[in-house]
Amino acid sequence: MTAGESGSPTIPLPLSSPAAVPTSGDHRRNPAPAHLRFFHGPMDCGKSTLALQVDHNQSRQGRHGLLVTQGDRSAAPQISSRVGLCREALGIDSGTDLRLLVRDRWADGHRVDYLIVDEAQFLSRGQVDQLAEVVDESHVDVYAFGLTTDFRTRLFPGTQRLLEVADDIQRIQVEVLCWCGLPGLLNARVVDGIMVRTGETVVVADTAPPELPGEATGPSPAVRYQVLCRRHYARGELGPTAAGREQLSQP
Repeated sequence: MTAGESGSPTIPLPLSSPAAVPTSGDHRRNPAPAHLRFFHGPMDCGKSTLALQVDHNQSRQGRHGLLVTQGDRSAAPQISSRVGLCREALGIDSGTDLRLLVRDRWADGHRVDYLIVDEAQFLSRGQVDQLAEVVDESHVDVYAFGLTTDFRTRLFPGTQRLLEVADDIQRIQVEVLCWCGLPGLLNARVVDGIMVRTGETVVVADTAPPELPGEATGPSPAVRYQVLCRRHYARGELGPTAAGREQLSQP
């Protein structure tokens, strides 16, 4: 117990109290709005690489971040990039309250200046609203990274909500190419070499082709994804020797 300016004793607030915990860097001394930023694009556009770069740049300035993900291609709680970068992250699921993640870190005595959310397309609409609350009420910057559309060319629920409420929305500018050389825009799901258009929205798999040029590999995976231009997605053509209309058949 300490004495205040008036001489009357004051009771220190517990660390878990919102008035006592650090919010976001210097935001308490120099109030400034935090932001919810959403970066999106097709598969292979480098969203996880960008997420790790943002974390690197933020941490170099002495800021403390919390990294979360779900459904990473590595099947581990980490953010991993196809260029070989990875960083340990906290795994979440559809039942995770993202507000509590930040509050629990505060309760443990840790600063949280920013939150990086990879695979943000898998968030529920409610979880996106939780991120907005973290920004508005706790002044924590949020950087979300996710796919634009699923294999049916429809917005993921998390992506749709982020497009509705984010302060800043950026399409990642790293160009992804279809096999024909045109810009790749759409994510096709390939099952046993056949492009499919129905099925569960979320099936985690990689985008590696069944056989890379000049490299012998094993049998093709049961499920994989391939980025196509709009024309070849509509035709169901996975390559110059694809069977065209046969690709539209269901397994």
